[in-house]
Amino acid sequence: MRRTLVILGAGYLARFIRLISDDCYSDVRFTSRSPAINLSDVSIDRRILFDLSQPETWGNIPGDADLLWSFPAAPLEAVQRFAARLNGSFRRLVVLGSTSAYERAASPAIYPPPWIDETAEVDDSIPRVKGEEFLRKNCAAVVLRVAGIYGPDRHPFDWIKQGRVHPSRKYVNLIHVEDLAAICLVALESGIPGEVYNVSDGVPRTWTEISERMRKPQTCPDVKSDDNHAAGKRISNAKLLAMLHNAGASIRHDDLYASLSCTENTR
Repeated sequence: MRRTLVILGAGYLARFIRLISDDCYSDVRFTSRSPAINLSDVSIDRRILFDLSQPETWGNIPGDADLLWSFPAAPLEAVQRFAARLNGSFRRLVVLGSTSAYERAASPAIYPPPWIDETAEVDDSIPRVKGEEFLRKNCAAVVLRVAGIYGPDRHPFDWIKQGRVHPSRKYVNLIHVEDLAAICLVALESGIPGEVYNVSDGVPRTWTEISERMRKPQTCPDVKSDDNHAAGKRISNAKLLAMLHNAGASIRHDDLYASLSCTENTR
């Protein structure tokens, strides 16, 4: 049986899904607001012009396909109108969210912070959370709340060197892009419609720990520590692991430093 996967918003993750999707899909298509520019490495027959803000492009999405929604599901009105246009014509829908949805649950007064699972309160004032929850409740979407993504060309220590983050006691949760790609395919096949799964490697670390473990004095200058006392979050991935186990899969990159060392060797 010929099955089609459409990746709505084909960015960094999409290139890794392409590498492993052949066993699941005979046809994988990629959308972009500027496919000729952003999808130049994809064959023309697999490129789709799609822009959530441009309703005239919505009809380009083929029916009876599996959909992986990989960009923020916002604004809500556009998400609702697009969902109405689809009218359930897709086979399965997986939406990539973010663990930032749990912002209300984080408290700097408790350290280390408590573990957060999928039953924790979400901040429904966040536009993308509104869209994710609408799709979950009204379109039976599987929502993946994804931690920080790292991998080739996305190295956490570079984020520190560039000043985007600073060494601190704040916890960060991460997932390797190769694991995320595999998890998306499992969720499309085995995720329970309308359910949420936290996606991380299950080992929260502080930015101070990451900085100390990865710093190379001979090649990298000292970086300024962060004086704020934010606790960050510790994301539980137990529900995700259960889904993966049932599908005969697992997280491969559960050793951050070994994975970063491999990434270093290919840079």
